[in-house]
Amino acid sequence: MPSSNLEEILNELRAREPIFHRREFGTVREDLLRMTADDFWEIGASGKIYEREFVISELLERYKSPEHGDLTCRDFSIRQIAEDLYQLNYVLQQPERLTRRTTLWRKTSAGWTIVFHQGTVIA
Repeated sequence: MPSSNLEEILNELRAREPIFHRREFGTVREDLLRMTADDFWEIGASGKIYEREFVISELLERYKSPEHGDLTCRDFSIRQIAEDLYQLNYVLQQPERLTRRTTLWRKTSAGWTIVFHQGTVIA
């Protein structure tokens, strides 16, 4: 893939991270189902594994509260790992911790879909 196309994709995906904190992409169940693959799962910074339905339920509760604007993402990188599948990596600064994040994104005819996500605490 030409580097200019990869740069465009990086910019598109950077605008969506950190995932589930960008309320403009939706805050209701239908939006969350649309933005996650049927087999979506994640590994939290705690090391726990979370399935799609658990994540969606937690997010619906989170969205009942006002949004917190104290998240900063930096050091983005991207690589294409298969046709229409991209791995986006970045560092997320939160007030209480610093984590390295990776999200697998799939480009579909309906838009971007999250396949997998992982957060790892940086000691």
